[in-house]
Amino acid sequence: MAFEIASTNLVIELGIILAVMLGWQFTLAEFVGGPIMIILVALAFRVFVSQKIIEQAKTHADRGMPGRMEGHAAMDMSVTGDGPFWRRLFSPKGFTSTSRLYVMNWASVIVDVVGGLVIAGCLATWVPDSFWRHLFFTGHPLAAEIWGPLIGPAISLVAFVCSIGNVPLAAVLWSGGMSFGGVISFIFADLIIVPILLIYRKYYGTAMALRLFAIFYATMTVAGYIVEAIFDPLGLIPTTRHVAALQPHISLNSDTYLNIVALVLTAVLVTRFLRSGRSAHAVHDGWLSHRGRNGEHEGPMSGSALGVPEQVRACSFDLDGRAKCLSICCGRPYSAATQGGKG
Repeated sequence: MAFEIASTNLVIELGIILAVMLGWQFTLAEFVGGPIMIILVALAFRVFVSQKIIEQAKTHADRGMPGRMEGHAAMDMSVTGDGPFWRRLFSPKGFTSTSRLYVMNWASVIVDVVGGLVIAGCLATWVPDSFWRHLFFTGHPLAAEIWGPLIGPAISLVAFVCSIGNVPLAAVLWSGGMSFGGVISFIFADLIIVPILLIYRKYYGTAMALRLFAIFYATMTVAGYIVEAIFDPLGLIPTTRHVAALQPHISLNSDTYLNIVALVLTAVLVTRFLRSGRSAHAVHDGWLSHRGRNGEHEGPMSGSALGVPEQVRACSFDLDGRAKCLSICCGRPYSAATQGGKG
């Protein structure tokens, strides 16, 4: 759980976006509150999660249930060989590896990012400021400080976006009057949105999923209170709720030029990815849709043709054309590799 919290809420890209959209104080709060939440979760697990529940969750996880990005996880993107790092990085294989990592990482978060921006835009446009002021008790400072961290995770729960996608929504809530601790709790609560709760249930079982929800909700709320209690006396809570990213106008500035550079780099990497001839391919019901070395579609191939049982679930290809497949064999995870992707 500590790894999950850190890999979701203590990552550099999240801190950068928080600083850009909300201010450096929110980035600092995220990195202060993250370790606090990890400690609270560890203590709560010792008290409220029995060893029996943990063993049941481990048994459930050992079934090897496949996920949407299993093929991505199986891809071997390492670039081996002689020579210094920079030479290998800018080699043809290095270029291909970079393009695939870039595209697949975007594939894993694109729904959250786009969803967060769309929902944030709709809320900022359609919901009047008076609604937010009443919801967050902006006229009652003490009530706002108590209520914010309590309702923050509840709003995130129904938002259906997580991690980076939560930041635009956090900007809307902050500009609407939510307390500082409430916004931090909301950002932490990307770990209990409905799709992720369903993933917990899928991998760990219902009993553990319910405990994870309760523990995460409680610790996110408490972490929000603690962060606000630390930042308020130090004068680190922003005094303005103006969020430049939410203003309804377009301007030409340094961000514009950075966006143009990013779009050009994206176009180059995506083009390389599409021309490289291989990417991760999903496999369902024991059939693999694969491609040859030149990228042409060669039709379906069963799992047994790859030398693995019929219960193949996901396959991917490394830089040298080796197909790597994940499957379930007799209720346990099984993996196999074959050269060339042709069986």
